[in-house]
Amino acid sequence: MAVSTAKAIQKDIPLWYRCFFLYIEPLSTVIGAYYACFQQQKYLDLTHGLSAPLTGIPTSTSIVLDQLANLYLLFALNEGLVLRSTSDQRVWRTLLFCLLLADIGHLYSVRALGLQIYWNVANWNAIDWGNIGFVYGGAATRICFLLGIGFSPRPVTRRRRVKA
Repeated sequence: MAVSTAKAIQKDIPLWYRCFFLYIEPLSTVIGAYYACFQQQKYLDLTHGLSAPLTGIPTSTSIVLDQLANLYLLFALNEGLVLRSTSDQRVWRTLLFCLLLADIGHLYSVRALGLQIYWNVANWNAIDWGNIGFVYGGAATRICFLLGIGFSPRPVTRRRRVKA
């Protein structure tokens, strides 16, 4: 299917979902990739300042942060480009379900910061808003999409019985 046809048919997908999944979230994820790759000290300081190195990033930590940045970039490209290339809701639903599983894993990854990290928004810094708040929003948006919230109801078609 041509991209122009995909764009025309994507109008079946509510505007909020198209804006969030095609633009807002991929751009936000690229920003996270930038910080993980090019602002490593700041990234570590914001993630957990008490355990971040005071000077110099260990080589192993730098490699892991570069790998994280690469995965963030993969996430952004998969979401932004794959969804942009199709109007098939089965593809959208499959990819968004996989990203919902990634959201759960991402939230689980900060468990070492204590349970309060999940709810104590008054103490969140910029990276907490990205790692937790934005992930909550993305997961909620994915759940709404998967439940069909905001979609026009489909007309019910009845099958005719064939008389023998």
